[in-house]
Amino acid sequence: MAEEGQIIVPHVVVDRAEYTEVLKRLDEIDEKVEFVNSEIYQRIGKKVGRDIGILYGITAGIVIILAYAILTGIV
Repeated sequence: MAEEGQIIVPHVVVDRAEYTEVLKRLDEIDEKVEFVNSEIYQRIGKKVGRDIGILYGITAGIVIILAYAILTGIV
């Protein structure tokens, strides 16, 4: 038994082949998660880009209509 005040650090023994196999599986899982996240962010980016494009189109249309109205003397 350990004496009072002595810190005990637990040790775990793992076979290197099992350890590398687990690391490979974790890398595969991490790659899949990164791929899914990138697809999600790409779709969000497309939606935001579409919304900004619509706003720019509306703004450009209003500017053209106002310029036409001012130049022709309608307003």
